[in-house]
Amino acid sequence: MSARQIIIALVVLWLATAYLALPRIWRRREKVAAAVAPPTTDKLPRHSETANGIPGDPINLLFVGTGDQLVGAMLAAGWHPADPITLKSSLEIAAGTVFHRSYDDAPVSPLMLWGKKQDLTFEFPFGEDPSERHHIRFWLAPEQDASGRTLWAAGATFDRSVGLSHTTGQITHHIAPGTDAERDNVLEDLRRAGMVAELHWLDGFQHERTGKNGGGDPYFTDGRLAIVVVGAPASPVKAAAPDSK
Repeated sequence: MSARQIIIALVVLWLATAYLALPRIWRRREKVAAAVAPPTTDKLPRHSETANGIPGDPINLLFVGTGDQLVGAMLAAGWHPADPITLKSSLEIAAGTVFHRSYDDAPVSPLMLWGKKQDLTFEFPFGEDPSERHHIRFWLAPEQDASGRTLWAAGATFDRSVGLSHTTGQITHHIAPGTDAERDNVLEDLRRAGMVAELHWLDGFQHERTGKNGGGDPYFTDGRLAIVVVGAPASPVKAAAPDSK
């Protein structure tokens, strides 16, 4: 075989392995794990999932407010809505990463919660290209709180580089391991913009303090969930413990 034929064969093998074989293996593995997992009465998932059923990023924030309030708060805090994933946006983020061009609205890969991909995605640029960025995904919760208010689960992480997934070999962003720092960064930006009416903390939300996301990146957390009521505060915001139920 010529060198060109060998290269083509290797690329085809990688595509078949990363995008067909390994995702199928992971889906089967996660189905088995779910079948033997103990039942839980908690309604808020601890982490998102990839489309293949692989555990994704940890959930570290819960927002209370309408969609308009949430979008308005993130915009006021200086965050950018992520572009949808299209051929054009995919080529643009690839070019931005390779040639170090800024792309403040770069698309963010979908993750699943409650059987659906995120409803909203925001990011805050960092560095000179989209290989590094702050980002957060929001999922509209299927139920409201006891007062009939809309709830949004969210996972905030920092993308530190672009590379190949450790689980499937697909091209992906790799996250920084300290997810609490990104959670706190989102809170600080919202508080600075005056968009936090109330802030509560739920200790021990994450039972496992360490883990790996869908790309195989390790992460660690203090296990706390930040509960944010969106809106301008009536008085200076104080962090309070959530009411026990």
